[in-house]
Amino acid sequence: MSDNVYILGVGMIKFGKNFDQSMKQMTGESMQLALDDAGLSIEDIQAAWFSNSGWGSSQFQHSIRGQVALTPHGLNNISIINVENACAGGSTALHSAWMAIKSGIYDCALAIGTEKMYVQPDPRWAAKVDGFISGTDVEETLGNMDALKAEAKKRRAEKEKEAKEKGIELPEDKGHSIFMDFYGASARRHMEQYGTTQRQLAVIAAKAHNNSTMNPLAQYTFPQTVEQVMADREISYPLTRAMCAPIGDGSAAAIVVSERFLKQHPSARAIKILASILQSGSRGNDSDPAARAANMAFEKAGVGMNDVDVLEVHDATAFGELVLTERLGICPVGEGGPFAESGATSLGGQIPINPSGGLMSRGHPIGASGLAQNYELITQLRGEADKRQVEGARIAMAENGGGTIGNGEASMAIHIYGK
Repeated sequence: MSDNVYILGVGMIKFGKNFDQSMKQMTGESMQLALDDAGLSIEDIQAAWFSNSGWGSSQFQHSIRGQVALTPHGLNNISIINVENACAGGSTALHSAWMAIKSGIYDCALAIGTEKMYVQPDPRWAAKVDGFISGTDVEETLGNMDALKAEAKKRRAEKEKEAKEKGIELPEDKGHSIFMDFYGASARRHMEQYGTTQRQLAVIAAKAHNNSTMNPLAQYTFPQTVEQVMADREISYPLTRAMCAPIGDGSAAAIVVSERFLKQHPSARAIKILASILQSGSRGNDSDPAARAANMAFEKAGVGMNDVDVLEVHDATAFGELVLTERLGICPVGEGGPFAESGATSLGGQIPINPSGGLMSRGHPIGASGLAQNYELITQLRGEADKRQVEGARIAMAENGGGTIGNGEASMAIHIYGK
């Protein structure tokens, strides 16, 4: 058994609409970047975990996705394990590699996630977007969708009537993922219960967009003011387009090694994994997988939230980040809005969250998102994040949720890293 497990190398390509790159090309590029970063060759990799969510629904590549994506680049004759765990797939691949190294089965493993969502023109585009539903209990979701669609239609009619009375025309409703309606409904409940405001959500989104201007690998690299975020096209009140993560293409990878391997390949840039926790959700109303997994991670790492210098959290929307600051114990329940509005989560604030731009601006290629969080935090702890660097960062934490079961995430991964 390995006493300690380390990240020796990380790699990530620019997220976005990568029409000119295939799944295989993106996978090969991020893997090679991670190998180069670690100073290793492909022959050093003893096993690989490959995360992907939508290749099957978009291009019919099921079952052996990792073998198809990795073997063209010379990664042959080793154990390649395919991982599918909704939006937490990348973190699940990393957790699996960590377990294999920790157990002593391997000394050097690859965790890699790749997603290609832009393959237009493609008649299967609608099926691919609908594939998001597969990260839920489909039977329940289809029933809930009818109610949400009816509510959205009613809200749209009310807004059209109000606009007509004022002699103005509403922007065209271009449609959106049903998940934004779920997030919108949760945000409205939070607003009613705690007095959270749309402006506070806009502060979080503007922060994400402004952080991403300093991240050359982010999908969006343009700044946004709070006013611009609020004035953007409404998706599902109170959420505007700028408050919601875009879909996109991307790939990210990590080289995970044992202490023994690190002694044989010494590097001052290796970062220790202090804790790697993967939990499932519950249908019970009293279950919070984020809080539960975080507490387990803190106990394993021997640190607390007050010790964490920088976080990456799963902000599929601005409300996602707000409520996670409460669920993770960063601020009291109900105070996530004022906490963000105070600047506490900005660069230079009390606890910087999502310096990469998060899912909202860095992008959200589902199978790669967890490993993109890992890339950012390793870069931060190495002191190599340039203008978005969190000064003095020594402890970092990633929260990555995936899918929905009951009232919470179906899967939840927490990773804590130490310099």
